[in-house]
Amino acid sequence: MVLARWLLVVVLSALVIGSGVAVVYVKHENRKLFMELQSFYKVRDQLDEEWGRLLLEQSTLARQGRVEHLARERLGMVVPNPSEVVIITLMKW
Repeated sequence: MVLARWLLVVVLSALVIGSGVAVVYVKHENRKLFMELQSFYKVRDQLDEEWGRLLLEQSTLARQGRVEHLARERLGMVVPNPSEVVIITLMKW
């Protein structure tokens, strides 16, 4: 009878210690994953900032005045005279 009680105490003690170790391990993993999540948020924020800068740059580069200026300067293009413009209309059958 005494042996059974000691065995029960040992088993329950082992379970309590195992449970404590499991709690510590889970908390440690939780902290590691939270830190990883925070680093992902930081990367996301940096990418959002870069995306905003790229959109601004795209809108600046695609402005009508800039495109027209580059077409005149680099390609030698000019606006045609109205007499040089031919309008073609498609006939519907």
